[in-house]
Formats: sequence, C-alpha cells, structure tokens
Amino acid sequence: MFGRGFWTPDEPREADIAWRMSWQANKAVPLLADEAFCEKPPLTYWVAALPIRLFGPIAWSARLPNLLYAIIAALSVALLATRSAGRTAGIIAAALVSTFLLSYQVAIWFATDAPLLASVAAALFGTYLGFYARNGRERLGGYSLMHAALGLGFLSKSAVAWVVPALALLTLIVWEKRWRELLRWELYAGLVIQAALILTWVGFVYAGPDGAAHLKVFFWNNLVGRFTRVAAPADLQYAAAHRNSPGKYLIELPMYLFPWTLGTLAAARRAWLQRGTGSDDYRAVRFALAASLPALLLLSFAATARNVYLAPALPGVALLMAWWGKSILHGADRWDVRALRGTAVLLLLATAVLGVVASLIRIDAGAQLASPREYAAVAGLGLLAAALLAVRAWNAANRDIAMTFGALLAAYGALLIGPLAAIYGQVDRWQNLQSIALDVRRDTAGRSLVLLAPDETTRAIVDMYASTSVLVVNGPVNQALLDRASALAGASASAILAQEPGRTAPRNPWLARHVTVNAARPVWADYPGLRTIKEYELPNGRRYALLQANAP
Repeated sequence: MFGRGFWTPDEPREADIAWRMSWQANKAVPLLADEAFCEKPPLTYWVAALPIRLFGPIAWSARLPNLLYAIIAALSVALLATRSAGRTAGIIAAALVSTFLLSYQVAIWFATDAPLLASVAAALFGTYLGFYARNGRERLGGYSLMHAALGLGFLSKSAVAWVVPALALLTLIVWEKRWRELLRWELYAGLVIQAALILTWVGFVYAGPDGAAHLKVFFWNNLVGRFTRVAAPADLQYAAAHRNSPGKYLIELPMYLFPWTLGTLAAARRAWLQRGTGSDDYRAVRFALAASLPALLLLSFAATARNVYLAPALPGVALLMAWWGKSILHGADRWDVRALRGTAVLLLLATAVLGVVASLIRIDAGAQLASPREYAAVAGLGLLAAALLAVRAWNAANRDIAMTFGALLAAYGALLIGPLAAIYGQVDRWQNLQSIALDVRRDTAGRSLVLLAPDETTRAIVDMYASTSVLVVNGPVNQALLDRASALAGASASAILAQEPGRTAPRNPWLARHVTVNAARPVWADYPGLRTIKEYELPNGRRYALLQANAP
C-alpha cells in the first residue's frame, strides 16, 4: 500500500481525481484533469482527498484509506463467520479474506474496489444478522446495517454494491422457503438510510452544471452499459472494453483464490457431503454459497469482465473456507490433508517462480538497481523462509491442522514481504511517471503545453505534476491531427507532449527475446511541421517525446 508510487493502469487517473477533489469547489462530480469523470460516484475520492490535502498527491497518502477499508472488510467477515460458525471460524475467515490474491490486489490498489469490498462485507454481516435474527429489534438492527453499508457501497461504485447482498438474501429466501421475510417491515425500514445517502448526492449532481447529462452517464452508460451495449457515444461505450467470454471467471477463479484454491475445493466437497444436515452450523455454508455462487453466475453473463468485479463475492468464499477450517480442526480426512499439502506445494512453486523473476529483474536492472545487496537479502530471506514454512506445513498436515494453517499463512506472508516486495521496488522505477511529468514541467517552464492524443494516464500525471492548464488535441494520430497540433503549438509558442509507441526494451537478453516491446517509429517522426526537442523514457516503461512546431 505504502511502498510504491502510482502504477498503470488506473492508479494515476484515480490519484488525479482524488487530488482534484481535495481542492475543487463542487464536490459532487469527480474531475479528471478538470473534465467531469462520471464513471463512479465520489466517495473514494472524498475520503482520499483528506490525506492528500494534508500530505500532498503522493501515493502513500492517497492509499492511506485503503488500510481502513482492508480492516473493515476483515472485521466484517470475521464477525460474520463468528456469528455463523464460531470464534475459530472468525479468525480463519479474517485471515483468508485478507489474503486471497484478488483481495490482496484490491487492498493495495488505489481504486474504488477497496471501499466497495469493505461495504459489501459489512452489508453481508448485516444481512446475516437480519435474516437469522432472534427478535424484531435484532432484525431491524441487522437490516439497517445492511442498508447503511449498501448506501456507502453505492457511493463507492454505484449499484454494483447491491448485487452480492441482494442475490444472497433472495437465494436464502428461496433456499429456506422463508417467503414471509419479504413482507417484514424491518427489511425495508433501513431504505431511509440508503435513500438519504444516495439521493442527497444525486440532488447535488443534478443541481450542478450539466447535472442531467452527468446522471445519465453515472446510471445509464456506466451501470447498464457494463452489462450490455447501450445507445451512447463511442467514448461512453463501456461494454466495448474488457470484453467477457464464456467461462472466463471460472477459468481464472483458481488464480483469484490463490493460494487457497485447493482449500476452497476441499471446503466445497465437505459442504456437499454434509448437505443433508439440518444443524445451525450448516447455516454458514448456505450463507457462504448464497453470497458467492449467484454473483459468479450473473457476472459470467455480463458483457464486460475484469477480475476485480468478482471481489465482492470473496467474503462468501472466505466464510465457506472458515467453516471448513473449523470443521477439520476436529477431524480431517485424507482429501482435506491433500488440500493442505497441495497448498504447500503451490506455495513452493510460487517460491520458485518468484525466485526466477527476482533474478531476471535484478540482472535486467543492472546499475539502475538501488542497493543490490539489500535487494538480494530481502528477496533471498523471503524465499528461504517461504520454502521452509511450506515444508513445515506439509509435514504437519496429517497431525496438527492449526500448525498447518499457521505455517501456510506465514509462508504466503514471507513471499509478499520478501521477494515480492523487492520486485515491487524495482518495478516502481519502471512506473515512475511522476519523474517524467516533473521533467516536462521543468523543460516547459514559461511555455504552454499541448497534449497530443493523450490517454487518461498522461492527462492525470501532467495535471498533477506538470500543469493544470493544457491544450488537448484528441483523435487518431494522423496527418490531420498533426496539422492541427502543429498549427496550435505554433500560434501559441507551445510545446507538444506525445507518448511514443511501445516501451523501452529490457536490458536482459532473455527478456528482450521474450517480451514484446512494439517500439515502432512514431507518426510524427516524418512529419515536417514538428521536430523532437527532448525524449523521456522509463526502464521497461513508457516513452514520451517533447515536440516543437517548426517555424513556417
């Protein structure tokens, strides 16, 4: 969360929006480089704007709220598992929902998914309290918590926050044939909380400039348009990006759940074998399946697909595994032991892969690698610890389940703290777009700046670190666009910043043979009206050129 800068994709864009939010007058509509950005509601940017205002647009300050979101998610799932399966299950669930590879990605990435996951986890806890309440007061409290969390989730990432809790509740009602639940007034009383949160924001958006148009993008293009193609301009056709394909989520699910993939399969097997039991303990299984499988099915039919879309279903998976973990503490069969040992093998394989990656990155970085001895020590100690702990887990699997769980969790932590942290340190130099923006600011001091067909990342880094007032020339980079840019720059004595195609080639010969660079000759290289005055590049990263219009 705190040891690296803003990385592509998306983080520079989100950071610029939050930085703008820290000082813009109208807080209702997020702005990207002073243009309305209506993809997501503003709660994430409101919260991140507070530390940014105190400490500036630096990565650790923007991600500071992510720590809070991760804690809320872990505590919510822990309370849910404790209430449904006991305290031991609560401890296991908190550890698991924090360490699935997908939830780890969500937690460390500056985007709207971290508060969404926290909100959904809290809403699921409220749903459980309300659905299995022992009296009306408890039911009202649980459902009110659900609505409050869903209101905050909506302000984080729109109505997608409703999907998992709503499907979970409806699935439970059908599964347990409790149709009367739909008629309980306590289920709907909390709608007042949710409406107050959402409609207050909607009112401020509507009252602002272009309010109706902004609301259409928020609720039609970006919400409905994620599931199907809608009538909209090309730049608002969200269904055209991140296209879904049959079985995509199922194929990628083992990676999302790493390193607990085999444990999830073992938990599903045990749940199937015990499906006929009517004990209260099996409530955890029903709730876990209701909070995960329907959402997975729905997303499989959506027009768009990204791994983070499935993150709100992770609390259900963590609850299922926590129930399984508690169960096998009192008696594991051979398939449970095999799942635990298989997890140890997965971690050993991950140790080997990260060891190779760390070595290749070290060789490729060459003299640019800061503190090579420190890099080797951190990576090497982490790899050694992970390997020893994974072996320890293998040996303990058939006699001490608690020790096995602890060793597996510690081995995974060693990989994150050791080799992965060392790799992040080098990759951070490849992603240091702030340094390019600061160089552009210095090299264009006293001149205005024209951006040539910039993407969102370029707009963001220039806005945050170079200049908040630029001219933008959009469109495909062809003769007509270059004519416009050249005329504009010549008339205002401006410099032109353009991203060059591809990226710099790796220094390592093996990487150079196996990594596609696509560093094609830029279109403007042969255009007589422009000349390059300076180039910027990051190792294994983006390349930019500063251009100047030739005198007529």
